[in-house]
Amino acid sequence: MGIHNELSQIRVENQSTTKQKVFSIVCAITIGVILGLAAKLVDAQGVHPVFDAIGGRLGIWIFVATLISVFSYSPKLAAVKICSFFVSLLTVYYLYTVFALHFVPMREIVFWGICAVVSPVCAYVMWYARGNGWVSSLVLSTPITVLLSEGYQLRDAYLPEHTHYYLIPILMGIYLIMVIVLLLIVPTSRLKFLIILPISIVLSFIMIYFNVLRRLFGGLNGVL
Repeated sequence: MGIHNELSQIRVENQSTTKQKVFSIVCAITIGVILGLAAKLVDAQGVHPVFDAIGGRLGIWIFVATLISVFSYSPKLAAVKICSFFVSLLTVYYLYTVFALHFVPMREIVFWGICAVVSPVCAYVMWYARGNGWVSSLVLSTPITVLLSEGYQLRDAYLPEHTHYYLIPILMGIYLIMVIVLLLIVPTSRLKFLIILPISIVLSFIMIYFNVLRRLFGGLNGVL
């Protein structure tokens, strides 16, 4: 009860009916199916490479997962929705890869499978980003930190299909838009970005300096 009371001071769960919960889970699954199919279809010749360059990296999925999590009725529902989202997304993506393209990228399947397993815990915590106090600010700074770090490291992205300088500004602009969207619509107070943004910038500098993304996801993340 003590921990529950402490968490309730950060953010109170919204009351919802069973029908509303089921509908929100179905929506998460539907979004996962659509984005999983879209991510696979843009990974093809003739499609503008900027879409594949975004879909093959962590940033866009962290962005979408953050929005799904924070706008859920409760942290438990956020965990269920995110698990459903990633399972449906990865199922569609890799079923298409295996049966339509006859290719089994086992290393990538294991990597994204691990991400799906840990995603409910992340979603549970992320739900509190739309709360009150310094804890919510620190939680929201986490996805923004990753977006800033990965966005900055796009300067070293390997993009053989098109001129390097042609795509980099576009990709960085998309990452910047994702950061701005999170700062504008997630915090309950507009002034909280004065706390969240400096924290995120400092943490991103640390991640970039120690090359955290490369150490964790080297060879699996598109930017690395």
